[in-house]
Amino acid sequence: MEDNKVEQILPTIKHEEKKKHGHKNLPLCIIAVFALFISIASLTLIIIEMNKSDTPITVANGGVDGNSANFTEGSIADVANSVSPSVVSIVSETNSMDYFGQNATYASAGTGMIITSDGYILTNKHVVEGTSASVVILDDGTTYDDVTVVATDPLNDAAFLKINGVSDLPTVKLGDSKTISVGQQVIAIGNALGQFQNTVTSGIISGVGRSITATDSSASSSEDLVDMIQTDAAINSGNSGGPLVNAAGEVIGINTAVSTDGQGLGFAIPISSIKGMLNNIIKNGDTSRAYLGIRYINITPDIAKENNLPVSAGAYVYNSKRSSAIISGSPAEKAGVKDGDIITAISGINIGKAGSLSSLIGEYMVGDTVQLTILRNGEEIAINVTLEAYQE
Repeated sequence: MEDNKVEQILPTIKHEEKKKHGHKNLPLCIIAVFALFISIASLTLIIIEMNKSDTPITVANGGVDGNSANFTEGSIADVANSVSPSVVSIVSETNSMDYFGQNATYASAGTGMIITSDGYILTNKHVVEGTSASVVILDDGTTYDDVTVVATDPLNDAAFLKINGVSDLPTVKLGDSKTISVGQQVIAIGNALGQFQNTVTSGIISGVGRSITATDSSASSSEDLVDMIQTDAAINSGNSGGPLVNAAGEVIGINTAVSTDGQGLGFAIPISSIKGMLNNIIKNGDTSRAYLGIRYINITPDIAKENNLPVSAGAYVYNSKRSSAIISGSPAEKAGVKDGDIITAISGINIGKAGSLSSLIGEYMVGDTVQLTILRNGEEIAINVTLEAYQE
């Protein structure tokens, strides 16, 4: 059972479906309108044999929070020019049977970002899920077709690809999504409409901690996404998997979804929520995701009032199905977390503005030990938990 189970009514965000093409071969110059959210039928972790990389992830310099920076006259162009070489277009094809029982090829285009110089790429899971082949196109037009899907995140709409046999590629710099603030200026970069490579749009962070239900256009399948960054920087079809960037040129989010019911409603996954899995892949060659092993409700002022809780933010360890909220055999059970506990912080970082419980846990690797700050029967206690690999 996933850590980020949220028991509340979520607004539904609808998206277009992949555009179908009757041809079998996928031309590199294909013009495709990409669905920001195709059917997401499974949260199963995909593990494909891979080689361990010794290339470190490029992260922001310590001591300076890039989220405190502001754009100045001309700096949007400077930041866009510095980040764009590390942003790639991903063109994928999926083979399936059409309505008449004949083989058909679905083509789609999305966006990704290079995170290591030897070819690891971060994108959305729905960009590559179910694809039979993917082509990666760099900002300068260089094309690679020897591309492997390394893994997908079982709890997030995130995926990790690898261009095989490359080196010295330009990389993005990862920032800290825990310190973002509403009103902060950002830019989004992506392959708009699957046609206009590395389109740059600007705006602000409109909200944080948003929970949405993302569906395809037929509403036949859906996925709950929590702790999303809301932005009014235009996110168009094909932008999926591209970076949301602060004024310091740091990636703070993965552009993921857009509402078809209102303008200026785009959503991005906080970058901090996938750093643990990313580090585990790069450093250890292991595609596992760390997890805690509880069901919980994200506490809001309304939830706190409804359940008579003493805090307005945190994670309420609760399962409405009248069974334990603690997953049997999980790290949480082994550490002594109990039903009815309120987790308010992870290793000193308060749950709330900095991120949800699931997002904050997402920063850690399998085997890391975190300290949970817990309210239990009116008393604050600390419990150390050693995180283990997520099990379906």
